[in-house]
Order: sequence, then structure tokens, then C-alpha cells
Amino acid sequence: MAALDLALFHVPVQRKERTFRSKEELTLDYTDTELRARYRFGREGILFLSNLVRDKLTRQTNRNLALSVEQQIMVTLRFLASGSFLQVIGDTLGLDKSTVSRVVDSVLDALCEKRNEFIQWPTNLNQTKAEFYEFAGFPNILGAIDGTHIRIKRPHHDEPSFINRKGYPSLNVQAVCDAKGRFTNINANWPGCCHDSHVFRTSQVCAHMERNGNWENGILLGDSGYPCRSFLMTPFLNPNEQHHRRYNRCHAVTRSVIERTFGRWKRRFHILHSEIRMDPKKVTKIVMVCGILHNICIQLNEPDVAAEELVNEDVENGNNYNGQQDGRGIREHIAETYFNRH
Repeated sequence: MAALDLALFHVPVQRKERTFRSKEELTLDYTDTELRARYRFGREGILFLSNLVRDKLTRQTNRNLALSVEQQIMVTLRFLASGSFLQVIGDTLGLDKSTVSRVVDSVLDALCEKRNEFIQWPTNLNQTKAEFYEFAGFPNILGAIDGTHIRIKRPHHDEPSFINRKGYPSLNVQAVCDAKGRFTNINANWPGCCHDSHVFRTSQVCAHMERNGNWENGILLGDSGYPCRSFLMTPFLNPNEQHHRRYNRCHAVTRSVIERTFGRWKRRFHILHSEIRMDPKKVTKIVMVCGILHNICIQLNEPDVAAEELVNEDVENGNNYNGQQDGRGIREHIAETYFNRH
């Protein structure tokens, strides 16, 4: 009877009413200025990206609440542009954190497959050389090369390998750009402890230049952290001659395009300028996608993000290369031939 009484007075637990968060933020019904402030692309740019990966991101579902391809692109762009946590992005856009995570992963994978379409080695070599020559009269340049550190959280495995010389964990990202600031190669596979010269020596760029690079075919410009090779010109460390100093000035002016490109890149995608709290393999993918998006921005003439008063301390410099250098004779020839004004 007692059990029966309890059953009679049992109050059933009411299920929480299901609610759906508004996704009104994920709309193209803003001005281009408002869209760029949020996503770094205007309406045409977002549609371009959506069409680029539509076959990979279209959901095979009849659910009314499934995110469209455009909305998936916008979620990912907001994440890359702001550098905020996934939870913050979800709260801002009215989505669950797990949904944001899945969307970002899918979009990163889809865009990474387009890497070879948008990050390409120069094919019109004469045009590339002419564009670099306009900076300061330095001839036969195919690209400017440098490294920059992307901060990451301390990894669970092999943490010491990721600690760079400034004491924080990072990836040492090597990039080559053309005179317009387009990336022609990005290598984001090395931990922060690796020196620029090592990253270069083991890279596809070095292998390509060893096979094809010479003074006639074109060379790269790098800072003193790289070895002076027949296809990679570095500055004179202690210039005593006038033509050496002229060479160094023109070298610095021409090579600075890669440093400016890093600055534009990190301003546009602020996730690169903050600590990325993800696994290094995923950070590598994020870096590559940001490089692809940077080149697409240039292709579509998207305006640069307004310059901020910040110093890019993550560019690797100040640690000179001290190993074998077989390009000094060619460097001397360049200095005497092109920068020795009598």
C-alpha cells in the first residue's frame, strides 16, 4: 500500500523545452564593410569561398537547421579573423561549441585541398623579376624568404622541441612571397626549436632551387639567418666597401616585402598573432588555410586590415647562420656588377 501511495503522488519530471539559438548573425545581409569587419571578406568573397568548396561542405540532410555552406564559411572565417576560443565563437553566433568545432574542421580540410591552386611557385619568371626590380634595382629575384613563429599551447608530447629561443612554444613557419605579397610557398611543419637554416635546408624550396636555381634562372633573398648560396643571397655581415653597403641597402628594401606580408597576414587573421590552443598538427592546417585565404584576398582585391600599433616579435631574426656558405663569390659579383658606382 505504501508503494501504491508513492506511485499515486509521483510527479513526472518535465523535460526541458527544446530551444534553438538564433543564427541571425550568420547572414550576408550586411554591408561589405560590416562583413569584412567580422569575416575579413565582403559578400562576393564569401560567395567565392563557398562555391570553391561547396561540393565538400554541402550536407546530405533534410534537417531545417543544418548550416548552409555560406554559414560554415562564415563561422570559420570568424574563428580565424578573431582568434577567439571556439566557445566564444559559438556564444557569439548562437551555436554550440561542438558544432563550431566540427564546422571549422570540415572547412579547414576542404580549403587545404585547394592549396596547390592558390599557393604556387612563380611561372612567369621575367614578370616576377621585373616586379622585384622595381623596389630597389636588385636584379633576378624570384622571391623573398623568411621565418615567423606561430605561438601554440604547450603540447603534451615532445614539449622541449617546440620551445623557441625566446622561451615560448611555437611552430617555425617558413614562407616565400612574390613582390605583390602573395605566398608562393609555405612550410609549417617544423617546431619552434628549429633554426631557419635547418627548415630551409630540408624544404622543397631548397631542393627545387638546388636543381633549378642560379643567377640566370633567378634567386631568393634571405636575411643573415640563412646560408649564402648560389641561389640564395644574404647581406654582407660587415660591409666595408661602398658597393657592399649599397648592396645591403637594396637587399634590405627588396627583402622587406616578406616582413610586410607577415604583418598583413597576421593582422587579417588574428589567430596567427595569438596563442593557438590546439594540437600542432591542427595548427599546421590553420596556418596553411590562412595562407590560402591571404592569397585569395589579394586575388579578389580585398582591402588590408587597418594597421595596428604592434611589433611583430614572432619574426625570426638576430641569429646568424655560421655554417658553410658557397654563394659568396656570386654575392661579390652581384655587388661589384650592379652596385659599384664609380
